[in-house]
Amino acid sequence: MHERDGLAERFEEQRGQLRSVAYRMLGSAGEADDAVQEAWLRLSRVDAGEVENLAAWLTTVVSRICLDMLRSGRSRREDLVGAQVSDRPRDGDGNEPEDEAVLVDSVGRALLVVLDTLDPDERVAFVLHDMFAVPFDRIAPIVDRTTATTKKLASRARLRVRGTPATPAAQLAEHRNVVDAFLAAARGGDLTALLAVLAPDVVRRADPAALPAGAALESRGARTVAEETTVFGRRARFAEAALVNGEVGAVVAPRGRLRLVLTFTIADGRVAGYEVIADPARLRELDLAVLDPQPAGW
Repeated sequence: MHERDGLAERFEEQRGQLRSVAYRMLGSAGEADDAVQEAWLRLSRVDAGEVENLAAWLTTVVSRICLDMLRSGRSRREDLVGAQVSDRPRDGDGNEPEDEAVLVDSVGRALLVVLDTLDPDERVAFVLHDMFAVPFDRIAPIVDRTTATTKKLASRARLRVRGTPATPAAQLAEHRNVVDAFLAAARGGDLTALLAVLAPDVVRRADPAALPAGAALESRGARTVAEETTVFGRRARFAEAALVNGEVGAVVAPRGRLRLVLTFTIADGRVAGYEVIADPARLRELDLAVLDPQPAGW
């Protein structure tokens, strides 16, 4: 009994790390908790004396459980892109549980969205190596590949995550500053700040699914666009700047699940136009990637 109690205590010491690994692989707090609990059940059925490195053993087991879940499709959400899901309202304005909000923020909404586009084996290889520094020779048996092939899986995933900017770095950084300013003003419902970042003749377009019934699909003029953004912009708290088709845009992803994408036209340091994309077919056609951290001084 004392030995089993000691094993449970050692497992609890690893639970936080295991949950972090599982969440990055699955993108769902509930599924991550299920994977970690399954790892405990498997540990409880083995001879603890046979486990030389408990942390490594548990990471391997959790990774295999997550990979099985990804391969079986239980946590893949391509078919839910832009669609209503049961754990949040259709308009995306529902609250995130505090615990899940912390998890999302720790990873980044854009990264969670991009991770969801990866092949299961690519996702596992990338998460373990690039995010948790697990050596490739330890990852290879998990994905049932050679070490060399596992390196290629992670490399392909890395390219998808980083994307390919279509504009020079300086211009990309400038555009990101504008988009970040727009999102910050939208989150705060700050009409003055919105007017400052919008061009006088700005045009806002949106897919019907992005708006309440009867709302205009197109709006023109800084005052009109700014005022409607203060009303409908509450979703901005679920938004994060991202690379969209090589340009600075934004993803709106409650609980890390893609709901909307915003594309921007920027001229003279202001938003000259933006489009809200919500149609699932259009969302799937977009090339999404994560923006690198802003350099100091921008």
